[in-house]
Amino acid sequence: MVSVQEQYDTYPYPERDPADEANRLITGSPSHPLEIDHFLFQGRRDWSQPLRVLVAGGGTGDGLIQLAQVLTSAGRPYQITYLDLSTSARAVAEARAEARGLVGITFLTGSLLDAPHHGSFDYIDCCGVLHHLPDPAAGFGALRAALAPGGGMGFMVYAPYGRSGVYPLQEAFADLLQDMPPKDRLAAARDLVAALPDGHPFRTNPNLSDHLQSDAGFYDLLLHSQDRAFDVPALESVLDQTGWRLLSFATPALYDLARITTVPKGMAPVTAWGIAEKLRGTIKMHVVYAVPYEEDRTVARGRDRNLIPHLRGVAPVALGRAVAQGKPVPVRMGQVSTTLRLPRGLGRALSAVDGHRTLTQISALSGLDPVVFGAGWSQVERELCDWGLMLYSRLGV
Repeated sequence: MVSVQEQYDTYPYPERDPADEANRLITGSPSHPLEIDHFLFQGRRDWSQPLRVLVAGGGTGDGLIQLAQVLTSAGRPYQITYLDLSTSARAVAEARAEARGLVGITFLTGSLLDAPHHGSFDYIDCCGVLHHLPDPAAGFGALRAALAPGGGMGFMVYAPYGRSGVYPLQEAFADLLQDMPPKDRLAAARDLVAALPDGHPFRTNPNLSDHLQSDAGFYDLLLHSQDRAFDVPALESVLDQTGWRLLSFATPALYDLARITTVPKGMAPVTAWGIAEKLRGTIKMHVVYAVPYEEDRTVARGRDRNLIPHLRGVAPVALGRAVAQGKPVPVRMGQVSTTLRLPRGLGRALSAVDGHRTLTQISALSGLDPVVFGAGWSQVERELCDWGLMLYSRLGV
């Protein structure tokens, strides 16, 4: 059987060309600094203080490069430790950082299980790694031991329902192709996938595309030797066992059962999240922000009028104009589509969101009575923040 390290040395994942850094910055969740501040530091982090970061299992560097470049562009100090088993993946990540002239990064080759030996960190990024460990709980525990007081983690693990069809193929290929070297396994598996009948669950699943993007993507999706998906209850359980608390999903609206149906009185939040995951049926990964289990920390909310909102993926003036005209705001997350209807009176306020103005300043510019503004902004916040379209952060101050 091909080991995890051998796989990623042969097919570094995700497949990236350092030359592309001149043309684009790949951004996403977790680990954009605005998200980190919003979810883990109540939108009030003092960015004049260096952020000590561990990128655990950094692969070819998407999370690393996003973090370092956004903080560099904002003129904010940081110290990032990159850690990965694969020397091939590390070489790609190093080349990408060099292409951008990014500094303040220490590159290490090794296991995330050794994370506590490398320091104490304010923020830990672990995207797409924990589900590939023989014992994921050991990974969660090691990362908890590496967390500094007051810090938190952003991570991604696979979810089962949106990956329907993947695991039967992984099992079949493991038995059928186990004695082949990686490149021969890939060629044989590609032929077998091409011959799948039209009704096969893998072929009919519109959520999956990695196998269409690159050889590395195909191998990671269908030929991985160690791959475990977590539904919401299983994820909650492993976090609880290892000293973590699930603070928030990066897109809370996807897990909000009340947006789908009536929630039975007294139902525990984790139960409701799990039911929502089943009813959505298309969630293929969980992107989560977690804090130490004993901490009573909350996500940023606009009750604090000193917070600074940032719109993400939408232009403030265009959004404000549409809202003022009573137009619905379309939202699409993977296979989930919806429309948001925001209070028309908040159109001017939304146009004033520039990543620098506080809510107090935006309220004054809105022309609304403060009480009316507060009521309307609560609705705006519930919709835009929960769909990942608005975040609170002092990054630009």
